[in-house]
Amino acid sequence: MEQNITNIDFSKGDGIVPVIVQDANTNEVLTLAYSNKESLERTLSTGNSWFWSRSRKKLWMKGEESGNTQKVREVLVDCDSDSLIYMVEPKGPACHTGERTCFHNSLKS
Repeated sequence: MEQNITNIDFSKGDGIVPVIVQDANTNEVLTLAYSNKESLERTLSTGNSWFWSRSRKKLWMKGEESGNTQKVREVLVDCDSDSLIYMVEPKGPACHTGERTCFHNSLKS
């Protein structure tokens, strides 16, 4: 079922929703970020992944400084309309450390 941006429930997360970023070719999870309505609108209009930085309190496009952009091929919406998945074609690593994915550390018990 196709959704519309007006159906996304930003109210549960105080104006933001979590976004899982996944490689469209390998299905590997690359990162978890957050989006507000404006960053989602920019993502849909430009085809590049845009997010809301909770720490800097501003919009940012993935790769605006590093050049490691993410071309968004599809945006999936969960059943409660309060979480998203960006299926992307990454150009370079997703993690600011240079790792391909932000999930490169394992938790030991």
